[in-house]
Amino acid sequence: MIEFLTVVLAAIVLAGAVATALVRDPFSKLIALGVMIGGVIPFIVARGYLDVAIAVSLIAPLATIFVLLIAGRRDFYDA
Repeated sequence: MIEFLTVVLAAIVLAGAVATALVRDPFSKLIALGVMIGGVIPFIVARGYLDVAIAVSLIAPLATIFVLLIAGRRDFYDA
């Protein structure tokens, strides 16, 4: 069962990485980056770094919100 979860999480990380590299829209790129981070966090927990996993879980959504606000503001003033 653990091997199955490892393969599924690795597939999620790879899908997020490929989508991040291929997508041009900044909003879609952030969503793909979030998918990749969501796949990485269980690997961090599996290694026993719970403090790092908690920090990543708190920082990643906040950073995404700030980047989306900045990107949305830039699109609003550029239009």
